[in-house]
Amino acid sequence: MSETSAIAAAAHTATARTVGDRVGGVFSFPDPVNEVSARLVAGGVVLLSAATIALSQRWLTALIAYGFIARVASGPTLSPLGQLVTRVVVPRLPVAARPVPGPPKRFAQAIGATFSVAAAVLALGFGLSTAAYSVLGALIAAATLESVFGVCLGCKLFALLMRAGAIPPEVCERCANIAIEPRGPA
Repeated sequence: MSETSAIAAAAHTATARTVGDRVGGVFSFPDPVNEVSARLVAGGVVLLSAATIALSQRWLTALIAYGFIARVASGPTLSPLGQLVTRVVVPRLPVAARPVPGPPKRFAQAIGATFSVAAAVLALGFGLSTAAYSVLGALIAAATLESVFGVCLGCKLFALLMRAGAIPPEVCERCANIAIEPRGPA
């Protein structure tokens, strides 16, 4: 290999690595997660979902679904609500960060994505507003438990699945100690 070819190959590898690092950085989930931020995002989901139902604005189901999908894919990075909470709201609060393991929170976001996508498909794809709003009602209940009481149902399910062996311990070794009891308000 000539010197010019070697330099070109090294430059290509460095460029590919840099692009891969950037893409990997965007599509990664934080670990640990600040529970204060997670609870505030859940509160935002409650408000947005309640507004969707109260104002009968079916198109908002797509926005809610996008937010969950974005948070599963990248944590707060691609989520407008996640960005608002982590960059604007939390830094202004006189509350200490409360780090918790990331994998259970990502699992909970994936459950929220499933519910919100189902609501969007029902509302926008089939015009079934009542069914969509019923699904959003379940989402509101779960997000209210998270935001008000610090009870993350998805996290509890994650812990149960780990105990049952359905989720391998290497996914989250720190998660073996997640309590089944609620932690209470922050």
